[in-house]
Amino acid sequence: MKMQTLTLACAVALASLSFGATAQTTLSPKAQYAADAKAAKTRYDSDLKLCADETASNARLQCRRDAKTEYDKALTEAKARMSVASPATAAPAPAPTPVSQPSCPDCGKVVSVSVTEKQGEGSALGVIGGGVAGALLGQQVGQGAGKDLATIAGAVGGAYAGKKIEEKVRTHKVWTVHVQYGDGSRRSFEFSQDPGLFTGDKVRNSGDSIVRD
Repeated sequence: MKMQTLTLACAVALASLSFGATAQTTLSPKAQYAADAKAAKTRYDSDLKLCADETASNARLQCRRDAKTEYDKALTEAKARMSVASPATAAPAPAPTPVSQPSCPDCGKVVSVSVTEKQGEGSALGVIGGGVAGALLGQQVGQGAGKDLATIAGAVGGAYAGKKIEEKVRTHKVWTVHVQYGDGSRRSFEFSQDPGLFTGDKVRNSGDSIVRD
């Protein structure tokens, strides 16, 4: 008789739990689970008191097992309802912060200016011109075979001298301007004349070169 009473009490309790979960739609999933778990614990404690009234030890043991089974089932159902409700009520993920792009990708700032001398390159004309001069000089030294060797030596020396003279004449200054852009990249630009740019000046690309911004 008491077992039937316990079974009926459990059935009524489960019905109340389901109704309470449906009615309390305004609670958050965690709050609803806490309320369901509390109600299940209250019912479990009540069922244990009913089991204590059983006179036979086997009946009391079975009653307690049934009460524990119903308690675990109620908790499992409450957790399942919380898992289903959580995605719908979860706060949306924050939108990624947009990465700011420089307003002028071709604009930058001069970080340094250096001036160097660039040595010129000797051409074939300088070699030939120097060789002719050296040959004329070599003909004035020695007689016979010695004269021929002096001519060759003079021609080689003259060609080398002509090359060096032309390199010296063609040596010129080079202005190198180093620029840093808004995205952190750097470029260097060479000028054969003073561009009139200084460290800190704002510049922008213009073809293969730069101009003051």
